[in-house]
Amino acid sequence: MKLSLEFSNRAARFSAQIFSLSVAFGLCQSAFAAANPAEVGIIVKRKLPTSDVPYQAILAAHGAREQGTVREINARVIRVSAAKASQLLKTLQENSNTQYAEVDATAKALATANDPLFTQGQEWHLAKIQAPAAWDITTGVAGVVVAVVDTGVTATHPDLAGKVLTTGWDFVANTSDTTDQNGHGTAVAGTIAPNANNSLGVAGVAWANPILPIRVLDATGSGSYSAIAQGITYAADHGARIINLSLGGTSSSQTLQDAINYAWSKQCIVVAAAGNNGNSTPVYPAACSNAVSVAATNASDTRTSWSNYGSYVDVCAPGENITTLSGASGYGSWSGTSFSTPVTSGVLALMASANSTLSNAQLVNLLLSNCDDLGTAGPDIYYGNGRVNALRAVSAAKTSTAPDATAPVATFLAPVNGSAVSGTTTTMSVSATDNIGVTKVELYVDSKLVAQNPGATASFQLNTTLYSNTTHTLQARAYDSAGNIGTSSITVTVKNIVADAIAPTTAITSPTDGSKIDPRLQYVYVNCKDNVGVNKLEVYLDGVLAGAATGTSLPGTIVFSWYTRSLSLGVHTLQTYAYDAAGNVGKSAVVNVTR
Repeated sequence: MKLSLEFSNRAARFSAQIFSLSVAFGLCQSAFAAANPAEVGIIVKRKLPTSDVPYQAILAAHGAREQGTVREINARVIRVSAAKASQLLKTLQENSNTQYAEVDATAKALATANDPLFTQGQEWHLAKIQAPAAWDITTGVAGVVVAVVDTGVTATHPDLAGKVLTTGWDFVANTSDTTDQNGHGTAVAGTIAPNANNSLGVAGVAWANPILPIRVLDATGSGSYSAIAQGITYAADHGARIINLSLGGTSSSQTLQDAINYAWSKQCIVVAAAGNNGNSTPVYPAACSNAVSVAATNASDTRTSWSNYGSYVDVCAPGENITTLSGASGYGSWSGTSFSTPVTSGVLALMASANSTLSNAQLVNLLLSNCDDLGTAGPDIYYGNGRVNALRAVSAAKTSTAPDATAPVATFLAPVNGSAVSGTTTTMSVSATDNIGVTKVELYVDSKLVAQNPGATASFQLNTTLYSNTTHTLQARAYDSAGNIGTSSITVTVKNIVADAIAPTTAITSPTDGSKIDPRLQYVYVNCKDNVGVNKLEVYLDGVLAGAATGTSLPGTIVFSWYTRSLSLGVHTLQTYAYDAAGNVGKSAVVNVTR
């Protein structure tokens, strides 16, 4: 299956002009006295309504004067000598009629770039997304790599010097040479991260982030889904945090979905173009799950007529007349969701650079929740969650705290794995560690909770006599405040000496009761058994011991020889006694025999 690039190219060259900067101030006073370097400014906001008399008296006492006001917020600007500033600030802060008082700190102009096409205002999209203000927080870091999965990237373009990694791959020609044979991929890379402050050409959204070039589209701008899937997974395996896909086709694909899921599982963020057909037909991979789908807006903050729309659109970004790289060394104006996509990729690269602890899901959520809402209030099919705002998104990422996802580590100190235990007070000791702190430790025996203790260490007394003399599983569970659980399991064998209170059983199986006996040699067959073992067996004839067998483990059936010739005629009795090691005695039923 083939797919086409999502762009239109309107080539244009620009010449450099001298950079100029103007700064506007927001204090609402028609005229201000010139600032005296020996003086300090203080801003105070007073509670309303209040009398001016005490306030003016405080100023007079410190030789201070009111220089102006910020009417919109009812704040007043005061000038006072540096020697008295600290005391005046303290006095104002302690005054019951003061809402707040603070030093009027000095601010500098926001970071900007001296690249000619930026300073001439031709990169309108950077100001629209407040990129210059975001650069005051970060311009990117070398550790956050953006993969451009496209027609390749011309690394020799002067504005990409040193920015293109050499670890890319060409999945069209199956070579390490990722040189762009179309121009589109270079223009995309030039939107994301060309060098800035180099007095040359353009500035990218993310100045310091490197580009990983991956070629999946041929010189005509077409390529197979399989090559694109390879490009996505290659990027995920070679250090990319952001994967830019300024391409698309209208056929859905599980292959693309699987590739994106793979990248997502490796904490990558896939950013894809929503399409340039001007309709609601989904374009893939933008319509895949776990991909950030980007529509295009113009300088008026409205959706371009050719930008696709639909429920699969997540955000929008400037995509019309985007000034970027063109050819081997030039610059041009390009349009398409192919260029709103790298604008968004650049913002995400800045966010990841500002806070390396955030997961891909957290970064995406922060991007979506910090857009400038356009069109109908709230998310809609034309603008998604709104137009990306670099300042808001990067600020949010900078101050966000990643939730604790590290589980505690629990360790059994005693008993030793595989050991034997016994007694009513066997000590079970557990120690746990965590990157933040352990809140609770629990002990389980055969999956049943038997004890718990707050803190990182615990010592439990286990009554092993409550358990059978077999192997049992002990498990320690350690918890932290985020609900993460760390477990450790060992096995022990309970070996308790149990008092034997069960008597043996015994029975005469031959001769039977009421039978006549042989007048010469008679055999007596006795069966006996015990829960532990029979130690001794006795046979009584007419109440007198006639024979015995001893041993630590007598067999179940014992035979006694009995000479009956000396017995008197008549009825005689037989009975057996069985003994175990604990002294328990079992007696058989009496058997009557006749001589």
